[in-house]
Amino acid sequence: MHTFGRPVRDRRQVLAKSLWIGIWLVFMASPVRDLLTAERGAAATALGWLGLTVFVVCYLALVFRYTSRVPDWGRVHGWFAAQFVLAVILAVSFGTNWLGLFVYVSVAAGAVLPPRQAAWTVPAVTAVLIAVGLRTDSLQDLLGNLAVLSVLTGFAMSGVRQLVRTTIQLRRARATVAQLAANEERLRLARDLHDLLGHSLSLITLKSELAGRMLPDHPDKAAQQVADIEQVSRQALVDVREAVSGYRRRTLAGELAGARTALAAAGIEADVPLQAPAGLPGEDGEAALAWALREAVTNVVRHSAARRCTVAFTTRQTLSGPLLELSVEDDGVGASGTAAGNGLTGLAERVEAVGGALETGRGARRGFRLAARVPMAGAAVGSPS
Repeated sequence: MHTFGRPVRDRRQVLAKSLWIGIWLVFMASPVRDLLTAERGAAATALGWLGLTVFVVCYLALVFRYTSRVPDWGRVHGWFAAQFVLAVILAVSFGTNWLGLFVYVSVAAGAVLPPRQAAWTVPAVTAVLIAVGLRTDSLQDLLGNLAVLSVLTGFAMSGVRQLVRTTIQLRRARATVAQLAANEERLRLARDLHDLLGHSLSLITLKSELAGRMLPDHPDKAAQQVADIEQVSRQALVDVREAVSGYRRRTLAGELAGARTALAAAGIEADVPLQAPAGLPGEDGEAALAWALREAVTNVVRHSAARRCTVAFTTRQTLSGPLLELSVEDDGVGASGTAAGNGLTGLAERVEAVGGALETGRGARRGFRLAARVPMAGAAVGSPS
């Protein structure tokens, strides 16, 4: 599931999680059939329905709320105790058909309790299942099957819970790494600006003091110092612009990593290359493709409602020379392709400025597809075929 290890955020995710949990409610068929077919008084039947309803509420409250987040242990133990007591009372009161409730107790124990608690709670619940089953004269085969199922599902859910916790920790670690990388880049820019401007500003200060002292008696020498100050200032401005331009330049490697992170955060299955292709175009061409990838992924995340996004690179031979094509395709509603917004318009101009071309339209999977083609290094710059 795309939302694995993450709390639900919208109606679609709630529905998906409800269906996944609802499948396991199949063991409720025996108690429900017993209530509908067994000959009991109205009061006993009403109490049975009430007890079963409260039991299901306890189970859903546990697995829905406390599987993928840090729980309030007081509430967890309260819900679990209530579920366990109800399972015992209902199974003792109504008989064999209600023993399946203990399977849900084991599942809840594995899903929400800490591993050490679940390690002894699941066998303990199974032992109570056997004791209650023998007391109600259950068939040995049925009792054995339920006991095995109780142990297996309980420990299986404990493993799933650990996997969910690990996934959450990995997502947090990835966010931390991204933040550290951003901080490191800021420090790099600060160091570059310090190295570039430290010497220039010191020289400007020194020459300004010299010009001030020379101005009354030696205006020609002072004018020369002022000219030197202007030259140093202009060179410092050029250096700063080059540093900032290098800082802002997009690379395909960086944008591929950012695309994987953005798509994963949006719950979209990402088929994105781990590395940029060999033989990239020049810096301007690579930057244009990087901007195209960034804009396309942004549109997928914001507008497509897609479940899957594919990024691919293809080398094409044309009359003008070899081209590197970047394609980004999703299986969403295709809304991002209904009109060329400012983002796509500006992107087309950026790609055309390096001799490339941009195409947008419906993809093979009925979603939206963006293709940007840029001449390879050494190819003639012109209109691609």
